[in-house]
Amino acid sequence: MKIVILGAGQVGSSVAENLVSEANDITIVDTNAERLKKLQDRFDLRTVVGNAGHPAVLEQAGARDADMILAVTQSDETNMVACKLAATMFNIPTKIARIRSGDYLSHPEIFSPQNFSIDSAICPEQVLTDYIAKLLEFPEALQVLEFAEGRVSLVAVKAFHGGPLVGHALSHLRSHMPQIDARVAAIFRQDSPIIPEGDTVVEAGDEVFFIADTKNIRGVLRELRRMDKPVKRVMLGGGGNIGRRLAKQIEHRFAVKLIEYNKANAERLAAELDKTLVLHGDVTDEQLLAEENIGDMDVYCALTNDDENNIMSSLLAKRMGVRKVIALINRSSYVNLVQSGDIDIAISPAQATIGTLLARVRRGDCAAVHSLRRGAAEALELVAHGDARSSKVVGRRIEELDLPKGATIGAIVRRHAREPGRHDDGKPVYDYQVLMAHHDVVIEPDDHVIVFVVNKRIVPQVEKLFQVNVGFI
Repeated sequence: MKIVILGAGQVGSSVAENLVSEANDITIVDTNAERLKKLQDRFDLRTVVGNAGHPAVLEQAGARDADMILAVTQSDETNMVACKLAATMFNIPTKIARIRSGDYLSHPEIFSPQNFSIDSAICPEQVLTDYIAKLLEFPEALQVLEFAEGRVSLVAVKAFHGGPLVGHALSHLRSHMPQIDARVAAIFRQDSPIIPEGDTVVEAGDEVFFIADTKNIRGVLRELRRMDKPVKRVMLGGGGNIGRRLAKQIEHRFAVKLIEYNKANAERLAAELDKTLVLHGDVTDEQLLAEENIGDMDVYCALTNDDENNIMSSLLAKRMGVRKVIALINRSSYVNLVQSGDIDIAISPAQATIGTLLARVRRGDCAAVHSLRRGAAEALELVAHGDARSSKVVGRRIEELDLPKGATIGAIVRRHAREPGRHDDGKPVYDYQVLMAHHDVVIEPDDHVIVFVVNKRIVPQVEKLFQVNVGFI
């Protein structure tokens, strides 16, 4: 696939890194020549220096025969103009834009073909905000990811000494939870993947990924590890785009304090937020943290734009007694360094949000993609099409599928038309059934299949398996 990426910032660079490794033809455009040179030295891609909103620059980048344009510059307006040019001048089939302004996002008609011709508007800051909010809802988890419009959840937890499942085979899971159907999709032990079998024994320190109906997540968490106390008090370090969004999203569920270094921003936030206590100060100020009783907090989230400040304030908060710390860290090398230390969860913004973009790039009908293990693994929601003759998966039991080694099917979401049942617009009303992927489950047309891939290099093989044969109508 030929893809033009506009913007070589954190999002653009991360997308380019992921897509280049999958044999796509990538051209990346940015005004910063030095940044582009670093990318070209690291990856096999083309670069063009220039303004992404100019027709001549898009022409130079190869827009004439591009399959997709990803407009992810820092400017919403540039991204919108670039998508409009891509539609009217270059007839590019797929146009995706990064949109940060809530004002634009609240008026989706702006993105219609009659206006800016944006097929998909993505707000990485909101994706990240939702991601952190889920971690606050399930404090025992390292990751909580949703599929099939929230009907299925994939959750990562760390097994601990004395935990209910440690020392037992996975086959015990069903006997411990006779009322709940769940499946362990993968286990990582000392950073090495283990494909789970019934006789696989969970060890302390294992990172266990399980999948279940979303309404059963708490029950499974209770089985896999000791339940933490519910989160009640949260402190946020940094009142930028993410800190502000998160405070607004959670302030009616938790007691929230927010520290912001810039006085003008702090005053603006205090006026904008309803229940959040906004403090003017430095997140690394030990005296301020002590005065605000950080030791009584359930969670501290370091959300500034400075990796070093986030790391230092998180370590300081942990030392002062906060139960759990979550740090936003842009540099991937830093994420790997601190994840195993005192910082409970280190989040890479690029990895947390890249799945939204990857879902549009994947071959076949891919409804969702989530990046796992800091980009090493992936979970995909693939839609099965065709029939037993045209498809390699439809009409077959899961045990009959030719899945590549390292790929496991975790769950299937199947819809049934409700009878009688019609919306006002005449479209049918559906009921949804969540099925765990046991060996004898047969895949039917239009099933949403959740696939866990421990090594993203085998993703193309999984995509090929779900593609229908040429000639299927």
